[in-house]
Amino acid sequence: MHIHLIEIGNFRKLLSVRVDFAKDKTVFVGANNSGKTSTMTALHRFLVDHRSFSINDLTLCNWKATNDAGEAWEAALAENTALPDPSLADVVPFLDIWLSVASGEFHYVQKLIPFLEWKGGLLGVRLRFEPDDAVALQGEYLTARARSIETLAAVTTVGGADIAVSLWPQSLIDYLDRRMGKHFKVRPYLLDPTKLVDPVDGQAKPQPLSPADEPIDGNPLEGLIQIDEISAQRGFGQTTASRLSRDGNTSGTAPDARGSRKLSTQLRSYYDRHLDPEDTPDASDIQALQALESARKTFDDRLAHCFGRALKELEGLGYPGVTDPKLTISTNIRLQDGLNHPSAVQYVVPSMGGALLRLPEDSNGLGYQNLVSMVFALMSYRDGWMREGKASSGENTSLAAPPPLHLVLVEEPEAHLHAQVQQVFIKHAYDVLRNHRDLRTSPRLTTQLVVSTHSSHVAHASDFSSLRYFRRLPATAASAVPTASVVNLSAVFGAGNQTAKFVSRYLKATHCDLFFADGAVLIEGSAERILVPHFVEERDAYEYLRKCYISWLEIGGSHAHRLQGLIEHLGLSTLIITDLDAKDPTTNGAVPVARGQKQEARNETLRTWTPKVVGVDDLLDLEEEKKAIIYPSNYSVRAAYQLPTSVTFKSVTREALAYTFEDALFYQNTGFFKGRVGVGLAGIFRRCIDEAADFVDLTTRVRKAVKDGDKADFALELLYSEDIDKLAVPAYIDQGLEWLTEQLRRKEDDLVPKAAPTAAAAT
Repeated sequence: MHIHLIEIGNFRKLLSVRVDFAKDKTVFVGANNSGKTSTMTALHRFLVDHRSFSINDLTLCNWKATNDAGEAWEAALAENTALPDPSLADVVPFLDIWLSVASGEFHYVQKLIPFLEWKGGLLGVRLRFEPDDAVALQGEYLTARARSIETLAAVTTVGGADIAVSLWPQSLIDYLDRRMGKHFKVRPYLLDPTKLVDPVDGQAKPQPLSPADEPIDGNPLEGLIQIDEISAQRGFGQTTASRLSRDGNTSGTAPDARGSRKLSTQLRSYYDRHLDPEDTPDASDIQALQALESARKTFDDRLAHCFGRALKELEGLGYPGVTDPKLTISTNIRLQDGLNHPSAVQYVVPSMGGALLRLPEDSNGLGYQNLVSMVFALMSYRDGWMREGKASSGENTSLAAPPPLHLVLVEEPEAHLHAQVQQVFIKHAYDVLRNHRDLRTSPRLTTQLVVSTHSSHVAHASDFSSLRYFRRLPATAASAVPTASVVNLSAVFGAGNQTAKFVSRYLKATHCDLFFADGAVLIEGSAERILVPHFVEERDAYEYLRKCYISWLEIGGSHAHRLQGLIEHLGLSTLIITDLDAKDPTTNGAVPVARGQKQEARNETLRTWTPKVVGVDDLLDLEEEKKAIIYPSNYSVRAAYQLPTSVTFKSVTREALAYTFEDALFYQNTGFFKGRVGVGLAGIFRRCIDEAADFVDLTTRVRKAVKDGDKADFALELLYSEDIDKLAVPAYIDQGLEWLTEQLRRKEDDLVPKAAPTAAAAT
């Protein structure tokens, strides 16, 4: 049994999304504010702590509809007509969890089987956060609203001035902001597997519930899933002793999956749960208990001797009297007391000469503390699930059989960790959760690990098929605020697709941060990859781009088109800086770019992706607006390739047709290279100018120089030159960067609301 997918609706940015779960490890990636944390929070709210919901968990675009419902109630009451439906079913948050159940596991899911004809496969249950008594909610809101209106009407002025005060509640959202905990609860509903449909344009289509559908009693997931969490806010370096335990009690000894904790705290809790010999001892514990009792008696005898004189002196003062209880000193030593001090956990540091030096846990780096803490938490969760040690006895006897599914949620494991350790953790975390003798032999016990991350290193170390990309969607007519969608990257290209293999291998090789970017720039050559980011970093014209998260990907050999499926699924505004490669359509051989020769572009990106133009003459004269594809979901992709450049040489002005970045840079900057001293391609460009007889000879020499020259060395020579700021950016790249700036500005305008609604004034 495993979680096949979840669908979340009306929760924060998640208006309607589907998240497919891998059978073992699922990794959430995406730019900031794309919905990753909202999904982890939804899992916590619906599956762990129903009491933590707040008004801010309701999707903002539903606030107006919620307030409209309240106004409709008020209008019906004023008109003395029947009150509308109070259920708020269209706007309340919900989570659908779909389990894949194998033959032989039906006894676990008896409560979830929707009809007798079900023979196995998927089973779904909806957890909906809704009014416990919708009629009572409606009545109390109307009463509170009428009271505030009557109060204001009774006193129209104060001291002759108009009253400018707002009384609670101003709206239904305002009312729920204070009273949601009183009126709402999570209720489960069974779903019909035959009505599960695929998302449309990235938006999930959860099956609707009819008013006749009744919630089922109890928690249908009890005994099915054990859920453990490691939150992003782990609080290393803090000294706060009081923490909220996983059982909901404030304690200094229990681990807190969602708050701050120290390793020593986790060790004490692990000891209490799994190792304490005083908790339902067995034969193997007798020796430890005997040693403890002997130590206690020896210590008591020593205390009695040491305090004997002081106690006799106290008796000499008249206390205790004949009838007063006698004072004595005794101890109550427990083995875990040895862990209840700041230096209980130490790090051993070897030194010269073989001596071992010890430091307390606070003396080690936060990254090491974080790694050890997370791994220890995973071990503790695993052993708790498997009822290891004392967890299988005593008060937990009724839970001796572990649930068949263990779901572990980890937020941002990369905190304080350097890149290599991030990769080590994500590679081995799942193995830690399965490192138990019973898990290695029992396929019926399933572990699923869900990780949310902002780290490209964590994404790089994860299988491509495990990545789920969270994509930000702009506000639309249907949704007044930005929302999110989720892309299952394992389904982008289809099974066995050679392009999929290329893309996954390419991403593995580049450590790219594509999954966390605001926009992308795909670059064909090494020289462009070195110089174009420098131009952006140093030129005032590109100041806005420096504020954005841009992923720069060098993908040589005109292979950018292989990323088309991925870019389109990610929905990233993308600039492709590529070369205008020309060929003779008769021989298919590469030729210098020339007009009027019926040449065709060899570049598959230009031919098949954008701008989907084959003829070189057409490409040279193509209008700027036709070089981009505008997709319906508010992002664009544009190609930037070499443009005709006017060059004056020996008092003659001619049109130069470049075919690479290097010759385009030369034709744009002939004055820069004219007197240049250089040992590489830059020096050869100077000699081309000095030795060429005419313009045609110059272009021939430049073409040969580019073909034979070391392009990366050329770029590095320019990068380290003192006068690189005098270089003009080739026109085709400059226009492309200006276009990308406009796209990201527009995207920011679409994704950032001009004024965020508030609980008191959400209309």
